Amino acid sequence: MISLPKILALATGILVTSASVFADMTVETWGELPDGREVKLFTLTNKQGIRVRLSDYGALLVSIETMDRNGKLADITLSYKSLEEALAGGVYGSVVGRFANRISGGGFTIDGTRYDLPSANPKTGVAIHGGKTGFQRQLWSTAGTMVDSIESIQFLLTSPDGHEGFPGTVNVSATYTLTESNELIIEYTGETDKATHLNLTNHAYFNLAGGGDVLKHELEMQAAGVLELDERKVPTGRILPVADTAFDFRTRKPVGRDIESIETGGYDHCFEIIPFSNLGPNQFAQLVDPESGRTMDVHTTKPGVQIYTANHFKGKPYPRWGGICFETQFYPDAPNQPGFDTSLLRPGEEYRHVTKFVFGIEY
Repeated sequence: MISLPKILALATGILVTSASVFADMTVETWGELPDGREVKLFTLTNKQGIRVRLSDYGALLVSIETMDRNGKLADITLSYKSLEEALAGGVYGSVVGRFANRISGGGFTIDGTRYDLPSANPKTGVAIHGGKTGFQRQLWSTAGTMVDSIESIQFLLTSPDGHEGFPGTVNVSATYTLTESNELIIEYTGETDKATHLNLTNHAYFNLAGGGDVLKHELEMQAAGVLELDERKVPTGRILPVADTAFDFRTRKPVGRDIESIETGGYDHCFEIIPFSNLGPNQFAQLVDPESGRTMDVHTTKPGVQIYTANHFKGKPYPRWGGICFETQFYPDAPNQPGFDTSLLRPGEEYRHVTKFVFGIEY
């Protein structure tokens, strides 16, 4: 694993300006928020020609461009074309928090104190992705650096005590590093002054073909179990074996082979990563587009990954099953499931999570 650079941000906010250039990092203005604050667009490029665009709005992974086996460059994520699209909603490439995925029961209890989440659905009691004003809806502060030819951009955010019902003032960072080995590494850190739950992930949709759907993409995963869900898509607490089911990707197969047999209309399930180690990141998945030859290996330090295949898309701007998400994370509803690895963070502890995407070509 690469030793990521330690980056400090100015307390007043943005360290870089619209005219800044840090080696192969460029920065420009992407637009303005309704309150007039400027939003930046950052571009990282390595010597192999991989280009990654990021924004400080939502610590957003705007796009990733890679070559196919014929040298053709294409964006392999489902991307916002403008800041206006990003502001209109959705979570394409956003860092979501405080808690990625679902929390049931309208909230949770810590040390005997009940915390209600105001953005929970009043009918189902389910809160998702940190609420209506979660981390994906915030303007993060920014720092950039280059160490040993490794370009990084770090986004930082302070979430105040009580934001969206979560206790504690939390300071988090999300650092994106593009290496010359065609790795995009995302390192998340966090600390709190009061016991709270923290579960960060990136919600990028990948399509290695650069368009169309992902049904012919082939996926292999080291995942022997999948979390059983109730009718609200909330885990019951049971982990079911994937063997001989539509959820079995232990041997490489097309994403679309069994997708229509799933009652929910596609994959929207959290898989148990085997073997799991928080010392990683450990490779657990490989996605391949046979037509273009593009490949992507996925590594993480988290015990679970939510696989989502864009089942609700309707063609504008992307088709149904037009992308696939690898949301590495603690299990959904971990605050209310004592049998799951805990997402509880206490003062003096450090939250740290690394996810790595490695891009290649299969000939």
